[in-house]
Amino acid sequence: MRFQSYFNTSVSLIKKYDGSVPLAHFLKQYFSQNKKHGSKDRKFISHLCYCYYRLGHVLKELTPEEKLKAAIYLCNDEAEEWQILFDDSWNEWSENLNDRINFIQRKYHSFSLPDVFPWQDELSETIDAATFAASHLIQPDLFLRIRPNKEKAVVEKLQSNKILFKQLSSTCLSLPNSSKIDSILNIDDEAVVQDYSSQRISEFLKLPTNDSRLPTQLWDCCAASGGKSILAMDVLQNINLIVSDVRSSILQNLKQRFAKAGIKKYDSFVADLTKPTSNIQHSTFNIILCDAPCSGSGTWSRTPEQLFFFDQKKINEYAALQKKIISNTIPHLAKDGYFLYITCSVFKKENEEAVDFILQQFPSLQLIKKEVLKGYEMKADSMFAALFKKA
Repeated sequence: MRFQSYFNTSVSLIKKYDGSVPLAHFLKQYFSQNKKHGSKDRKFISHLCYCYYRLGHVLKELTPEEKLKAAIYLCNDEAEEWQILFDDSWNEWSENLNDRINFIQRKYHSFSLPDVFPWQDELSETIDAATFAASHLIQPDLFLRIRPNKEKAVVEKLQSNKILFKQLSSTCLSLPNSSKIDSILNIDDEAVVQDYSSQRISEFLKLPTNDSRLPTQLWDCCAASGGKSILAMDVLQNINLIVSDVRSSILQNLKQRFAKAGIKKYDSFVADLTKPTSNIQHSTFNIILCDAPCSGSGTWSRTPEQLFFFDQKKINEYAALQKKIISNTIPHLAKDGYFLYITCSVFKKENEEAVDFILQQFPSLQLIKKEVLKGYEMKADSMFAALFKKA
């Protein structure tokens, strides 16, 4: 009966939720108002809600109750405690996702995997649409980036606390998403919580180090939480870091995070880069890192409610915003400098078409490398990065 109650509560929440706030915030508010739910209750109810939105835009004709059953079936390797919700017609439960997808296709003839992520025509080059759509049915992993000279300490702490992990490289670890590490590691000092694809931005940052003229001034123009800035400091080391963002509150949070990370020497300023910039403290920069505001469509397996409520018109709005930011930042790039453009989007209008715009509007820039970082193959976010050099 307990799991039937979880199911009923989840259906009630799904019917009330309108996507106006992140699902995590909505659930947190509900639980704070309903103290009867213990920690296990909150875990199971939240899991069911997230499963529902992982289905994206498939099976829209079903009732929330029936669609949630399909979601539970697709998003879980085993029936386990959820078996009570299903009759004998659901007995083909397989650990293999493709087998479960095939079963749902037989049970519901309207089911079409691409409809999980229906904007196939908008996808960037090289993305496998079917594999990408299926990836939303799987919860991504938690990824850690080990900071310089901290590998031994981090690995030993995780092992001694019996935390399961896979070491993907000397600095990258993947862990189950539910891993509790805050009390075990000194986050931002010893290791940074950073998605696998975000960590791969180091491959682009390393390219300027091959230049005999090592960068000195690096401007992280849309710094946000500062993860790319910390990465740049760890990879390039010998740089003067300048960060900016449109909100002063972001920079205040950044100050606290940099303190944890041991970054004491840097400059910061507030800037709305959709407008011509006048308050930039340095006239030119050797590297401009532009992690542009975007649809976030490469991260929706972590926040599937955004997949469910996304309005396709937003793609053009983000693309226009990105072009404004690009146009107002590249003029501050020094001769022989590097411009690194990054999004966590999978839409070509935000990615390849932004590259085309840069090359058309700024003929002095040469494209060094561009790549869709297909995190969906690694239970990670998908991103796009392009590195340019100014002649």
